[in-house]
Amino acid sequence: MRMPRRGLVIQARTRWLLVGLALLFSLVLLMYLLECAPQTDGNGSLPGVVGESMGKEYYQALLQEQEEHYQNRATSLKRQIAQLKQELQEMSDKLKSLQEKKSPKVNGMNYQGTKEQTSSDLLEFLHSQIDKAEVSVGAKLPSEYGVIPFESFTSMKVFQLEMGLTRHPEEKPVRKDKRDELVEVIEAGLEVINNPDEEDGQDEDDGVGDRQLYSENDFIEGYYRTERDKGTQYELFYKKMDGMEYRHVTLFRPFGPLMKVKSETVDISRSIINVIVPLAGRTEAFAQFMQNFRDVCIHQDKRVHLTVVYFGQDGLSEVKSILESVARETDFHNYTLVSLNEEFNRGRGLDMGARAWEKGEVLMFFCDVDVYFTAEFLNSCRLNAEPGKKVFYPVVFSLYNPAIVYANQDIPPPVEQQLVHKKDSGFWRDFGFGMTCQYRTDFLTVGKMRLKKK
Repeated sequence: MRMPRRGLVIQARTRWLLVGLALLFSLVLLMYLLECAPQTDGNGSLPGVVGESMGKEYYQALLQEQEEHYQNRATSLKRQIAQLKQELQEMSDKLKSLQEKKSPKVNGMNYQGTKEQTSSDLLEFLHSQIDKAEVSVGAKLPSEYGVIPFESFTSMKVFQLEMGLTRHPEEKPVRKDKRDELVEVIEAGLEVINNPDEEDGQDEDDGVGDRQLYSENDFIEGYYRTERDKGTQYELFYKKMDGMEYRHVTLFRPFGPLMKVKSETVDISRSIINVIVPLAGRTEAFAQFMQNFRDVCIHQDKRVHLTVVYFGQDGLSEVKSILESVARETDFHNYTLVSLNEEFNRGRGLDMGARAWEKGEVLMFFCDVDVYFTAEFLNSCRLNAEPGKKVFYPVVFSLYNPAIVYANQDIPPPVEQQLVHKKDSGFWRDFGFGMTCQYRTDFLTVGKMRLKKK
């Protein structure tokens, strides 16, 4: 019984001895590897651990190696730049020799002359772009849907048509890239006004002290649009607060620097607008329209004539009563009521309204009874229509049904509070051409041309 126990004890001791020898051998091997293995970039001595002097020398050697590497890189880049300059000079010499062969007159020109010739050619090209653009010569279009619309902007807002129904119809504040562009344009317009050329119509003997200087605060509104193959056109309007004269500046950016197209003074103090409204029934809407007409046209603008073309007999007496009531209360008698016993036809009504005016030329605004406008719009109408040259088609902001937009309120807010440019309240009706400002002679001339074609 004892022998087996002794054998077990001997076997256990032997096993523990072997394990100890194995651990000792592993430790010796590990120490040998740590001492004799070559150091890599990440195995350098750490300051204060193995030796402070060895760590410093290592980092100095590493910095010197990196410095040599960057010096070699810089030398290589300089050599490549020199080669590129040489190739560029060779290409320039070849181009110059070809130009001399093509145009012998250039042989005697120095570098400055070549530079001036290049600038002159560039300027000539930019002017040719302006001459091709619609800003100068107009354009024949297949239909009204071929017209490139303008975007309207002030110093604080941009009214965006291209956003459709998905984005905000009014951008405020303007994003930085567009703001920088429009600020540059407004400042360029001020430079044109405050430093006029002889062709701008300013008297030569007017000194700077006698001439009114304009600032950014005098900017009223502007319009811009881009013809994709020519450039961007800008129409800018400035006005002093105490005057009725506007300064109108037209600029064009032909995919290059801004260039002046036109600068002029526009006096609209005597410009009368004949507002023509075709109507049939809808007496409640007409009463609301007359309230806006009273506030804007009679009390503020005071240079408006109203022509109402009424179709049918139903509601005619109410329309007459509304007009007479407004005339008594405001002493306003510049209106005409044309009665037609026919079915409603908007085109017929506009034509009859234009022909009912018997005092010669006049600016007309074709308006519907449910359109709300401001005194500022009337000035825009005057500024953007020109007899024989320009017809102004304002883009209307169409409001959604207030009963739906303000369904969570007991009653819809007043009309003035509904007039906000938000995607939840309405959209730009850029596909409509019913509202227009144009001169009577232009309208009648177009009518005659249509009759001749038929």
